[in-house]
Amino acid sequence: MTTKKQLKRALLAVSVSLASFTPFAFADYTIFYNAKGYTLKQDKGVHEFSTLVIKDGKVVATGDKSIISTYSPAEKIDVEGKTLLPGLIDAHGHIIGLGKNQSQLDLRSSSSLKDALKSIEEYANQTDGWVIGRGWNQENWPSKAFPTAKDLDAIVNDRPVALTRVDGHALWVNSKALEIAGINKETQAPSGGEIIRLDNGEPSGILIDNAEPLVYQHMPSVDKTEVNKRLDAAGEHLLSLGITSAHDAGINNLTYQVYLERAANNTLPIRIYAMLSATDSELTKQLAAGKKFDDNDMLAIRSIKVYSDGALGSRGAALLEDYQDRIGHKGLMLMSKDELENVFTQAFKAGFSVNTHAIGDRANRVVLDTYEKVYAKSGGKLLRNRMEHAQIVEPSDIKRFKQLAIIPSMQPVHATSDMHMAEDRLGKARLTGAYAWQTFLKQGSRVAAGSDFPVELANAFHGLYAAVSRQDKDGAPKGGWLAEEKLTREQALRAFTLDAAYAAHQEFKIGSLEKGKWADFIIVDTNYFKAPLSDIYHTQVEQTWLAGKLKYQQK
Repeated sequence: MTTKKQLKRALLAVSVSLASFTPFAFADYTIFYNAKGYTLKQDKGVHEFSTLVIKDGKVVATGDKSIISTYSPAEKIDVEGKTLLPGLIDAHGHIIGLGKNQSQLDLRSSSSLKDALKSIEEYANQTDGWVIGRGWNQENWPSKAFPTAKDLDAIVNDRPVALTRVDGHALWVNSKALEIAGINKETQAPSGGEIIRLDNGEPSGILIDNAEPLVYQHMPSVDKTEVNKRLDAAGEHLLSLGITSAHDAGINNLTYQVYLERAANNTLPIRIYAMLSATDSELTKQLAAGKKFDDNDMLAIRSIKVYSDGALGSRGAALLEDYQDRIGHKGLMLMSKDELENVFTQAFKAGFSVNTHAIGDRANRVVLDTYEKVYAKSGGKLLRNRMEHAQIVEPSDIKRFKQLAIIPSMQPVHATSDMHMAEDRLGKARLTGAYAWQTFLKQGSRVAAGSDFPVELANAFHGLYAAVSRQDKDGAPKGGWLAEEKLTREQALRAFTLDAAYAAHQEFKIGSLEKGKWADFIIVDTNYFKAPLSDIYHTQVEQTWLAGKLKYQQK
């Protein structure tokens, strides 16, 4: 029989035992050990470590196993010798567009017009109303010719079809869509746009750049529920690829409102650096509302996205000389010099950075001239303004990026996707200064790297591979295309982490695993720094951690 005294002693023993045991839920620290860890440090190169210590979502320390005993009580997680890297930052993408792509017709893989039409017909048979999709690229078809409305009419003629080119700078529509938009032989293209025409002057069914909204304005509208759905889909996909932060290159007012609401409720799936769209009708009100941030650094809105020209694939990029494969055509400037100057001035006065889409050498020069002119009048040079893409730059203009403190925000996969087409458009002699990542770095510019998803796939390891190889996934061409512009592995990772963070004014918060920064990191199946080059392309993300919380686990 147990006495009261014995029971009291037993309870005391249990209480002492519980006091000495700290379950993981109440641990002060979380320690990841037995890792092949790599991070970049500000101006100090690559730092290797085997142990990462985090607390309250932020990095406390990195080092070898000797530091484990310093931090207690702690939850300990064995990384099992796998590679641990900082969370990747995509410095140029379109988040809601990526989410939209997850649920609509995707023509990226079509290898011919016939192949594309087969996919369109199958999709149309399963849907009602408008047939909407994206991803076609005539450069991947044997003919390399733009398709026509007549091609689409053969399979869908009773309802409108609207299919955006892979780069977003051309729209392929059928006759029903042309009819709804009121586009005919007499219709004049808006400034900065082109209606491609048949020999008889009738619209062919291809609308370039500023002509696209002639149809877009008639398409079904999107509400907040749909934007939230696309955001969640995109966030889930990006986390599975190890992307913990993305720069959203041009958001409309509806997306602006959704981002603010989700940040306030702490429900954003990834970190977002959002650029207001210079073409949005609410821009003046958005600038007047000031820069937007949240306490957890999940959202930052402090810049605008300006569009100066089109894309090379649709021959909308503005060039100094004629396109080699379309004599008499130099591309399209989407905004006049006065319009560029006015929107730059408006943004700088509100304290917002200006990130300008410029692909062709003429567009890059005009935009550089505009930055220089507006700086002299309104200031703004210290705002870390950016040139988005900076693909074809006249060599004498490259040094102006450094002089004007313009960050080249570039997408390595564009070089390997465009290399054959770029030579067709420009000829080899005009490719000096094209996709010139190493040249920019050598002069002291920081390159912020991204993918331009959903134009390209969002996989940052494809970008890292392209950056260091200048080759396609099959290893062509041997030695790399314009190989003098290759990056080292360290330079490439910096462009997708620290320098991408710098381009968003966030280098002291994210981009590397240093004390006091958010614990955004990934665990992957490939040793990025030591594996064969081709293995980088095929890297798989096994875990993604955001602010010290597991957000993705490979199944």
